[in-house]
Amino acid sequence: MPAPAPTGTGTFDHARLQPILDQLKTDGLATLSTNRGVLTSYIGMLGDVDPDELTRDESLAYWLNLYNAGALRLAAEAYDRNLATVLRIPGGFSKPFATVAGRSLSLDAIEHAKIRRFKDPRVHGSLVCGSVSCPTLRYEPFEGRNLEDQLEDQMRAFLAGGGAVLTDETLFLSRIFSWFGGDVVRPHRMPTFLPARPETVAMALAAWMPPDMADVAMGGELRVDFQPYDWSLGCSIA
Repeated sequence: MPAPAPTGTGTFDHARLQPILDQLKTDGLATLSTNRGVLTSYIGMLGDVDPDELTRDESLAYWLNLYNAGALRLAAEAYDRNLATVLRIPGGFSKPFATVAGRSLSLDAIEHAKIRRFKDPRVHGSLVCGSVSCPTLRYEPFEGRNLEDQLEDQMRAFLAGGGAVLTDETLFLSRIFSWFGGDVVRPHRMPTFLPARPETVAMALAAWMPPDMADVAMGGELRVDFQPYDWSLGCSIA
């Protein structure tokens, strides 16, 4: 699958996603069920856009919003079917759900072949999966003009809000940083699944951690480990 190659000057307005996020923040997961049609319409609208004709930041914002919209629709399906986790939906992440520039894409394809190829590890604080342990969904769509601040804010919020937990003896990191530790340590080589030592990952993440955790991560005095991942159905938003 070709890597994203945004060379254009175009922009895209993701305002149609905002009411869905507003309702989710106010009334919770049940609103995704009533908004499945709107999510499907938004995903279809994105399919009419060639992201390579956008600016780089607009293109990355496009892919982030498309992925999260697909993940929310997956969570809505799990909710409607009274499933405990999105993992109970066969092919939920591997089956195509959107068509972009004539190519059918799954959530996995968008994450690994598109988003990660922008070589920015902060995306791992911005993607949701409809599960308790995934990062908190941003209260607004990603937009090219604000993307740098949004990505920075998301990564800091994720680590401060449970993506990193400091105890007396151990600094625990989200399991996401076990799966994608190579991206954090070697962003210039993204996407990579090469393993990385927990201590090395923690040091690479220190720039986004609260000061007390950052000091521990850089000091190398405490044990660093990864948290179990809770795939139970859920989606927090802030």
